[in-house]
Amino acid sequence: MSVTTIAADRSVCAPLPVLGRDVTVPLVTGGEVTYAALDYAASAPALQRVWDDVAAYAPYYGSVHRGAGYLSQLSTDLFENSRAAVSEFLDCREGDQVVFTRSTTDSLNLLAGALPAGCQVFVFETEHHASLLPWRDARVTYLNAPRTPGQAVETLERALADRDPYGPALVCVTGASNVTGELWPVRELAAAAHAHGARIVLDAAQLAPHHPVSVRELDVDWVAFSGHKLYAPFGSGVLAGRADWLKDAEPYLAGGGASRKVARRADGGVDVEWHTTAARHEAGSPNVIGVYAIASACRALTEAGFDTLVAREQYLIGKVREGLAEVPEVKVLSLFGDDAPRVGVISFVVKGWNSSHFAAALSAEYGIGVRDGLFCAHPLVRTLLGGEREDIGECGAPDGGTTALNAIRVSFGAGTPDEHVDRFVRAVKELVRDGARWNYRTEDGRCVPDRG
Repeated sequence: MSVTTIAADRSVCAPLPVLGRDVTVPLVTGGEVTYAALDYAASAPALQRVWDDVAAYAPYYGSVHRGAGYLSQLSTDLFENSRAAVSEFLDCREGDQVVFTRSTTDSLNLLAGALPAGCQVFVFETEHHASLLPWRDARVTYLNAPRTPGQAVETLERALADRDPYGPALVCVTGASNVTGELWPVRELAAAAHAHGARIVLDAAQLAPHHPVSVRELDVDWVAFSGHKLYAPFGSGVLAGRADWLKDAEPYLAGGGASRKVARRADGGVDVEWHTTAARHEAGSPNVIGVYAIASACRALTEAGFDTLVAREQYLIGKVREGLAEVPEVKVLSLFGDDAPRVGVISFVVKGWNSSHFAAALSAEYGIGVRDGLFCAHPLVRTLLGGEREDIGECGAPDGGTTALNAIRVSFGAGTPDEHVDRFVRAVKELVRDGARWNYRTEDGRCVPDRG
């Protein structure tokens, strides 16, 4: 069946081919099993299409914007065509700039450096650290965690109503939580920001791989995302949106590529005329392979059809949530409630288990890769866990005696086979019912199999 066809039975829609789908890993109990990569929220595997495109281009790699030779010209065209592909993928407005960075974190730090003087920033405490921390040198207001999408909008409106109405302001918000997978009311938050004369930047790191993101329809001023979460793990990211603040800011990095003209002054100093295009913030030799990989992933997801991808992912989410609901010892973490729309990111805790121990057992005994910890969203996870602690042993506990305030996260996407989700649900039930089949110990703050 074609992946672009939405089947009546969503379970038969094929996952997109990804690298590593046939990799086998050893089990401590003996034998090997195909690895179940269920940590997409950290880094998604490369789409086979992306890898093939990169491999086909690699022999033609050349210096971008810096040479008259054929390979340099070809690489420059590919680099700029990739910029156009990303702009189309994000449905950018006329005049918007697409700046290539290293990651979402890099993108938001770039924007933080481009804030006008006196700019006030509003950010919810529930943000991932990439969108929570870059604003520390600004006039930042941290907003309390909302418990409904409507409360998020109301909280923002109240905060904006109290701000200086004449100064610049920026709101930063995630599109989909990297902890709960819940979708945030981006369009409504953008409307509230603009109604109070503020701008808004969307952290789409967890949204873009799962849902279409339209700068125009969401009416956000900027959007940031990472290639390594978009099935293009080659070290590149994107900041796209309005050009004025970026053109007026000092270059993110000083160097070749960002400068249009450099001349010595009579007094011995240097005069620099900086570019006003995206190149202003792209100094140095660009990561053309990483940029091309992002463009390839954007094309692949668009061609596959987000309607199909979303439908299949919702089917997998239902499988996981229904399976976990059958285990009374499992508590799924949620900010907006069970009925909130979400992407394929689910975090939970298991009564009687240290999260690191549980994740280690999933890996060592079932060949399943998940994430445990605070997921670089410490305030949010601690809010969701309510500050409770339970004495359940030392394995993996950083404080050496009780569980830390941490959780387990399972995440998946366009390349996840049904079997990986089925194996995960079965493994959770067996571990809770029967316990681990192997002994584990603490090593460097992590829970690992005890091999003797």
